[in-house]
Amino acid sequence: MSRRVPTQFPFGHLTDDAGASADPVLVEIVQGSLAAVEQEVETAIARTSRSPMIRDAHDFRAGIHDRLLRKLTGRSYSALVHPVARDFPIEQMRPGDVFFHNDVYRSEGGIGHLPDLCVTVPVFADGRVVGFVQAFGHHDDIGGAVPGSMPSAATSVFEEGLMVPPIKLWSEGVPNRSALAIMTRNSRMPESLAADLDAECSACLMGARRLGELFERYGVGAVESAFDAIISRTTETYRREILAKIPVGTWTWEDYAEHDGVDEPMLHTQRITLTRTAPEDPEGERIILDFDGTGPQAKGPINHCGDYSDGVFLKKWLAPILRNLADTPERMAELDVNEGIVPLIEMRFPEPGTLLTPVFPAPTNARTFVILRLLGVLAGVVAKAVDGRMPADQETIRYTGVYGEDRDGRPYLMREVLGGGAGGRPHGDGEDTIHVVPDSRNLPTEFTEARFPFRVESLSLAVDSGGAGKHRGGLGYEKHIRMLKDAHFMSIADRSILACWGVAGGKAGRPFEVTIDPGGPDEREIDALADAAPVKAGEVIRIRTTGGGGWGDPLERDPALVVRDVLWRKVSPQAAYDDYAVVLTGEGDGLGFDAGATAAERATRTRVDDVFFDRGPGYARLAGGPAYAEVDLRG
Repeated sequence: MSRRVPTQFPFGHLTDDAGASADPVLVEIVQGSLAAVEQEVETAIARTSRSPMIRDAHDFRAGIHDRLLRKLTGRSYSALVHPVARDFPIEQMRPGDVFFHNDVYRSEGGIGHLPDLCVTVPVFADGRVVGFVQAFGHHDDIGGAVPGSMPSAATSVFEEGLMVPPIKLWSEGVPNRSALAIMTRNSRMPESLAADLDAECSACLMGARRLGELFERYGVGAVESAFDAIISRTTETYRREILAKIPVGTWTWEDYAEHDGVDEPMLHTQRITLTRTAPEDPEGERIILDFDGTGPQAKGPINHCGDYSDGVFLKKWLAPILRNLADTPERMAELDVNEGIVPLIEMRFPEPGTLLTPVFPAPTNARTFVILRLLGVLAGVVAKAVDGRMPADQETIRYTGVYGEDRDGRPYLMREVLGGGAGGRPHGDGEDTIHVVPDSRNLPTEFTEARFPFRVESLSLAVDSGGAGKHRGGLGYEKHIRMLKDAHFMSIADRSILACWGVAGGKAGRPFEVTIDPGGPDEREIDALADAAPVKAGEVIRIRTTGGGGWGDPLERDPALVVRDVLWRKVSPQAAYDDYAVVLTGEGDGLGFDAGATAAERATRTRVDDVFFDRGPGYARLAGGPAYAEVDLRG
């Protein structure tokens, strides 16, 4: 039985007319200023932090919120102010205060796992709080059973590191040295952690000053009216341009995580029933996302705490998927996701004890297996509603790394978030090697080779990883690392069995895989969930990340594009024939195709029209035989 989750912070407005009377010129000035402050905060963090995950991989985000805790900026997702406002009355906050938390179960759904540390700074004008500047990011180590604080076989959150509920880390500009000492003492990388926290606190304090200057210049009333106008404009834009593309009705789809690090691989179900209400609905025109049918809470760390504060974090996390319904890709890029989307989405959760409603102290460090999969589940259920006019699947985040002692005998930890291929789209191929965190990136080779005892021998696109389709899925990475000293390899990754699905006739992409000593005497495959796989000096680690699913029938792909892909080494000559039925001629710069032979070969291929989604061969393995689920059929 599904349920709605209440919140003590209901959606509201700062002004009586929800910003309708705001000066339109000032609204543009304020919106540009917010984006500039957010960018300045992130730039300051990137330039002054120390850990590779923050400074180089950019796995962090800043956000600006008003005094009603509404997110104002829309460039990317952020955490929530709700837990701070819950535990510390806003009227008691003072300039220079900095609040900190990383406790998943005390974050109101805004923090997914303990390495994500969050700092929040109140903004003041006319002697009262008028907003908040916040930053959160994935840090190298916060304690726990394994280096990196992401034990793949954890069965309790107590194994995952130090939990800190909302605390006041700085009081009126004075740092709490005792709290900082406790946190750094619990980290295997204390110097990096201390430097990162200092960077984040200082950057948010700077951002709060910048935002305060905006209020001083234009006045609290005028700026808050502009805040309302920004959020109301988002609501109306999504209602007019996005919601209108979904017909009134109800559809259901599901996808799966494949393993939890404790039990044997199995289908961990994540299900969404999407209902689009009519304009005359008593509670308004909106979409309802009902997660009833989601699988039970996992023993291992793939759970995600989604059912807090009316699911407000999850709404903003999932909403970018809806932008794919925009009229053009260019228009899609212009659509912000801020608090304005919240009134348009209603969420209904299953009872406590599921993957999305875990009960403390269930582990959560690999919650990406659920929260990322939900992006794909929403894309899939919307695809059913709009006859496939949505992208195919992608899996664009996984953690890999090595740790040990460097050449000077000092402990090190190198961890990287490698992206993967995006799904093919109704209008074109998927992008290669994208990252779900905006502005994040793989670690620079020059930096890693100078700091860690290994050599990056190659970094390239993984040939044939993109799912075949009329519009091909994007390619994942292939990276080869040769260790110069004995070390241990670690991985927190999904989609090693279940591939990224194709849609509307498109085929699934290739799954994630890691091989140590490929082609050597000790060649061995490494599980996607691994904490300490030994690697000898001289051995190569080969990492291949997922390719995106294909969109549309691959037999409808222009043969000239297949020839181009072969020339660009995105598709092998064998796959050109096997997947696309293209008969190649010539070689090198003279590569082409035989039009007659290609047409004849395509005429012999069988087309399956009733199965709307292709999950790849891994699904049959975990499902015990069936090649597809009942929800994969058209209609």
